[in-house]
Amino acid sequence: MTDLPAIAGARCVLVLGGARSGKSRFAEAHVLAGGGRPIYLATATVGDDAEMAARIAHHRARRGDAWSTVEEPLELTATLHRLAQPGAAVLVDCLTLWLTNVMLAGRDIPAETAALAAALPELPGRVVLVANEVGLGIVPDNAMARAFRDLAGRLNQAVAATADAVVFLAAGLPLVLKACP
Repeated sequence: MTDLPAIAGARCVLVLGGARSGKSRFAEAHVLAGGGRPIYLATATVGDDAEMAARIAHHRARRGDAWSTVEEPLELTATLHRLAQPGAAVLVDCLTLWLTNVMLAGRDIPAETAALAAALPELPGRVVLVANEVGLGIVPDNAMARAFRDLAGRLNQAVAATADAVVFLAAGLPLVLKACP
């Protein structure tokens, strides 16, 4: 599934999909197949959410001991500058949770998005970013949810524009939206 020639040489890959589409599993396999020291950059925060704790535990168990894990809910761009070095392969899972954290912290989302998009082409190591495609469903019934959907769409567009390759996952099947030059 991860041996897609169209993305094999990509230094920066964006993996999009809906909930339970297989995007994280695909991204993990792609990172491992490409070589380098695998680093999992987690943006989720557990808080008192038992369901989120279970999801995080499931992801950790699936990855195993081959991965180094760094948890960073807000300072994504600075952390990528530190981690995405030659010989490393960083998996960011996920941009959508990072956006949630940035939004809840009251930070300047357009500025944070622009900084991330500007940094990606400059990073010397391989980076694979996972994000939810939240704009394919019904229009949310409240202003905050609509704002989040719109911000997530803009974030995904900004990252896709600078990524070398973009893959969309549906039902566990990858579709290459943007191939390596």
